[in-house]
Amino acid sequence: MIFGSFPLDDSAGIVLAHTFRAGGVVLKKGRVITAEDIAALRAAGVGEIIGARLEPGDVPEDAAASRIAKYLAGAHVTVSTAHTGRCNVEAASDGVVRINTAAITAANLISEAVTIATLGDLQPAKAGQIVATIKIIPFAVSSDVMARVEAASQTASVMLAPYRQKRFALISTVSPGLKPSVIASTEDITRQRVAVLGGVVGSVTRTGHAAADVTREVVQALSDGADIVLIAGASATVDRNDVVPAGIVAAGGVIDHFGMPVDPGNLLVLAHVGKVPVLVLPGCARSPKLNGVDWIMQRLAADIPVAPADIMALGVGGLLVDVPSRPLPRESAVRDQAPSRPRVAALVLAAGQSSRMGASNKLLMEIEGKPLVRRTVEAMSGARVSKVVVVTGHQDAEVRAALQGLDITIVHNPRYAEGLSTSLKAGIEALSPDVSAALVGLGDMPGITAAHVDKLIAGFDPDGGKAIGVPVHNGKRGNPVLWDRYFFEEMRGVAGDVGARHLIGANEALVYEVEFGDTAVLTDLDTPQQWSEYLSRS
Repeated sequence: MIFGSFPLDDSAGIVLAHTFRAGGVVLKKGRVITAEDIAALRAAGVGEIIGARLEPGDVPEDAAASRIAKYLAGAHVTVSTAHTGRCNVEAASDGVVRINTAAITAANLISEAVTIATLGDLQPAKAGQIVATIKIIPFAVSSDVMARVEAASQTASVMLAPYRQKRFALISTVSPGLKPSVIASTEDITRQRVAVLGGVVGSVTRTGHAAADVTREVVQALSDGADIVLIAGASATVDRNDVVPAGIVAAGGVIDHFGMPVDPGNLLVLAHVGKVPVLVLPGCARSPKLNGVDWIMQRLAADIPVAPADIMALGVGGLLVDVPSRPLPRESAVRDQAPSRPRVAALVLAAGQSSRMGASNKLLMEIEGKPLVRRTVEAMSGARVSKVVVVTGHQDAEVRAALQGLDITIVHNPRYAEGLSTSLKAGIEALSPDVSAALVGLGDMPGITAAHVDKLIAGFDPDGGKAIGVPVHNGKRGNPVLWDRYFFEEMRGVAGDVGARHLIGANEALVYEVEFGDTAVLTDLDTPQQWSEYLSRS
């Protein structure tokens, strides 16, 4: 192909490089100039045009794009009509795209004249969706380039594995601390996940969280003809020999792999009983948000085998925490409104008598010229919380004075001498009905910052089984703790000089831990020695 400026008298057969408008003449880019066009251009006073002259053996752009697309297209895809040097390959049905990545890359390295763009290998696609597009950059491609592109790309390098009509069984194990609403939501979300894959949830069962219960339900699901078995455990699986995997093995199954380098989705378990795949769902599968289990279910629904090596290869691109896409259809009510951030209130307990500090009230003692309680409350106020409630008791007037000028709500607990539980209940009662959760902290934690609080709030996802946020440093749990409002009623029932810590152990399935690199979440100041040691370090 020869590109350049051509005298009008020598322009017959030239492919016009740019749309031409002059003297009432309009000729569009890509038009092959005819004798009639030359006459019209001459009448308009044109002496030359810019374009391309094809040489013997050159393949015009549309023909080249169409030829490459048809060469690449494999099973369950269709090829569109080429236009302006572009031709698309489209999915013929819903399924998972299969791309010969090495072949496509090799083809793209042949010449800048030919570009092939595809979806990533193993990505889901809907019927009619473009899965690959071939664009010819110039107006023609030489026969040599065409031959080299076809040799490099290999035939059927772009295809689709369609979803099969699989029958899924869903087994939920339950425990006293797992809300029925969470289980019901998980069942509904799982049905939606399966529907997107063209399958159906044939059976839904709930059973105890014991290996024998899991074994019984897996055997029954297989007897009922399940093609794929999904298990949502009441608590997270933490080992290959944990309750749910043990139940699968007892049913004659094999644990193929535990864990995956995808977040969310780390704690997935892949197993099989005979030829039937069994998935132990990670806690994030309780949420409709995209997570690692979606990728595995897509492959299984399309009859694409999943081996341990396939799972471990998902790490690059496996960080999905900030990915906004959702694989599931929304309820109409949800579609019509923007997602809202949960309203989390901060509840600071500052009513204690500070008896171990001696004659001084530790909350009023100063660090860097500021009362300890004010330092803590300011940190809470600087976080993404809807309001801050401070519960006072001992030396109420003095504590209020230390907090003067802050945009907070102060609640006095006249029963503070009866123990921490009374302050917790007073704070809970002061929260408005629209509060989604409460972050409960102590007034004597000098190292807590707004960043600590925001990180705890960021992990809160009650629909995904993350309802109690606990800060951790080097394996040790600390404060403050974030509580879904579901637990407010139980908090009202605590008594004595204790908080709600026992509720964490009773609801481990709903706990999410947030790791911090500093000791702030473990540091409170109860004694003169602790105070002195803190000041010496700071």
